[in-house]
Amino acid sequence: MAMLGLLIVGIAAGFLATRLLGIEADIFTTAALGIVGTLAGFVVLRLFSVFLGAATWAIAAAGGAFLVAFAYRAYLRRR
Repeated sequence: MAMLGLLIVGIAAGFLATRLLGIEADIFTTAALGIVGTLAGFVVLRLFSVFLGAATWAIAAAGGAFLVAFAYRAYLRRR
């Protein structure tokens, strides 16, 4: 059940991140950016879960997706 929640939050975070950064991507790329970003953010912020509690999921999803989408935008500009 936790994986399903992670996927849903990741997809939503990817959508938000790509829109905020102005990235034109298809649905699969947007979802992948969000999921990878959510996983990356969750790993980094897992250390702080004792202090942040339930907010860890939301912060990890948004922060991770934003960072991955930012890197993706930088990659697209180099091409």
